[in-house]
Amino acid sequence: MPPDSPDFPGQPAPQDPPGPPRARRPSGAVRLRRLITSRWTTFVPVLAIMTLVFVWGRDLPPVGVMIAAVLLAAAVLAAVHHAEVVAHRVGEPFGSLVLAVAVTIIEVALIVSLMVSGGPETASLARDTVFAAVMITCNGIVGLSLLVGALRRRVAVFNAEGTGGALATVATLATVTLVLPTFTTSTPGPVFSTAQLAFAAVASIALYGLFVFTQTVRHRSYFLPVTTDGTVIEADDHAAPPTGRQTLVSLGLLLVALVAVVGLAKVESPAIEAAVASAGLPQAVVGVVIALLVLLPETIAAVRAARRDRVQTSLNLALGSAMASIGLTIPAIAVASIWLDGPLLLGLGATHMVLLAITVAVTTLTVVPGRATLLQGGVHLVLLACFLFLAVSP
Repeated sequence: MPPDSPDFPGQPAPQDPPGPPRARRPSGAVRLRRLITSRWTTFVPVLAIMTLVFVWGRDLPPVGVMIAAVLLAAAVLAAVHHAEVVAHRVGEPFGSLVLAVAVTIIEVALIVSLMVSGGPETASLARDTVFAAVMITCNGIVGLSLLVGALRRRVAVFNAEGTGGALATVATLATVTLVLPTFTTSTPGPVFSTAQLAFAAVASIALYGLFVFTQTVRHRSYFLPVTTDGTVIEADDHAAPPTGRQTLVSLGLLLVALVAVVGLAKVESPAIEAAVASAGLPQAVVGVVIALLVLLPETIAAVRAARRDRVQTSLNLALGSAMASIGLTIPAIAVASIWLDGPLLLGLGATHMVLLAITVAVTTLTVVPGRATLLQGGVHLVLLACFLFLAVSP
């Protein structure tokens, strides 16, 4: 017998109509959770910037430092997402420039603000951060990208012409701005004179501008991803590009996220400096930590590109970031030095010059064939490990 109806005992309960069972409408809490999960890349930059406004200029307790650190990491991931949206819309190689230039501008602002508010111990902060950025990009990002690409296809394939030109630009910029100050004699110490600093700044901007023109206009095809047989991939067919409105929204949220990243990194910097001092580590470690934080979005974006067999995009991000870090940072520091007290230490020591030289040599050998295996990726990662170890234990 059919069960009794709860409303009318003794009467059969109404039966569901034939067909598939009706789906239950999710509750309000479930809908809210789904909304937050799907739109977290929109909420996080806004929440991070609001938190930055609230905590700016205040001494945070340990709990506040931890909350700011969590939001910093979330803002980094959100920045990666929005940068990839913009990059997918504009295509390569313009997409690689979006994140590289945006992150580098924020890096410059962070370095200058720390040098203005810091004391004499920040005289080498620009050099330490820029050199750390070069080592992280040319060894860390390049090594990870080659490793991921080789694991996926056994051999990571890229365009040797474009990558070689980018490497030559990075090597020249690093030598002019970080090596030559150690050997000049106009001023004592690893310091440029005013005229020399002005020349290095103008030369850096000119060389970076020439590279951007070559990458985006003159020889654009040299910086596009290629297949295993060397065919240039003009467009990414994996997904339809976002609309113009979605691109503008992502661009705005990318800028908000990057500002939040640098602002929260500056908020975290006293805790970082205190931790470095309490651990008895060299002051240069602060520059390494800053570079690691700022370059995290590009690292994640480069690894994701390598997983999609777009190793050339990964190398564009890596070498473009190194180039922008030097070509934009040094001119900005040169202008800021007018208001900065004390010398501006730019010249590298002997150990760092050896690391730079071997990095350029190894990267040249990696780039020339236009393809790389797990071995090349492992070599670059070992060089990064050497740099990090010597930064902690010079």
